[in-house]
Amino acid sequence: MSTLKRVIWPQIILFGDSITQFAFQANGWGSEISHKLARKCDVVNRGLSGYNTRWAKIVLPRLVPISDAPITAVTVFFGANDCSLEDKNPAQHVPLQEFTENLKDIVKYLVSVGVSNDKIIFITPPPLQEAAWEKECLLKGSALNRLNSVAGQYAQACVQAAGQSGVDVLDLWTLMQKDGQDFSVYLSDGLHLSDKGNQFVAEHLWTLLESRVADLPFILPYWGDVDPKCPESSLLCD
Repeated sequence: MSTLKRVIWPQIILFGDSITQFAFQANGWGSEISHKLARKCDVVNRGLSGYNTRWAKIVLPRLVPISDAPITAVTVFFGANDCSLEDKNPAQHVPLQEFTENLKDIVKYLVSVGVSNDKIIFITPPPLQEAAWEKECLLKGSALNRLNSVAGQYAQACVQAAGQSGVDVLDLWTLMQKDGQDFSVYLSDGLHLSDKGNQFVAEHLWTLLESRVADLPFILPYWGDVDPKCPESSLLCD
C-alpha cells in the first residue's frame, strides 16, 4: 500500500500579549476568526500574558515556525504592556524607541523564516480607560500604571513601524476613539477587551485577513460529495 499523503492545514498565528492569549475565550476575537476559517486554516494562539516586545523578540524563534505547514498570516499585537509607566511599572515598561525597533526586528525574523511582509499584520494597543484600570491597579495595591495618552504614543509608533517595515496595521487606538465615541464599551476592565471589544477587533481584522485567505480551499470533500460505496476514492485523492 502506498504511503498516504498527509493533509496539511495552513496556519494563521496570533502573536501577542494577554489580549491575544484571551482571544480564544467565549466570544473572543480569535475564536471568531477561527470559526470563519474552519476547514480552511488553523488559527494558532501564541498569546503571552504580561509580555512586552523585548521578551517577545527573544522567544519568537522558539515559537515560529510551528511546523512545516504554510503560514498564511501572522498578527503581532503588542504595546499594552510596553507602554506601562516606567516609574510605576518598570518590569514591563519598554522605552518607545526600543518598542519601535523591537517591532521591526520581529518583522525581520519572520521574513527570515519565510513569512513575507504581506502576511504580517501589526495591531496597536487599544485605548486605555484610566478610571476603570486605576480600580484594577488599586485592588492589587498599586497606583495607576498606564495612561491613555501614552498608549496613543505607542500606537502611533506601531503604525510608523508598520509603514517602515512594509506590513499592514490595524490601529485600534484610533479606531476605537473615532468621532469621540465612548470607547469604554470595548474594554472589560479599562485595558482588556469586552465582548463588544472582541467583536470590534474580529470585524476589523477580518477586513485585512479576508483577501489573504480568499483562495484557501475547503480541506477534504464536503460530506455530500463523498462516494458512499467507495469513500476511499473521494477521501484519499489529492
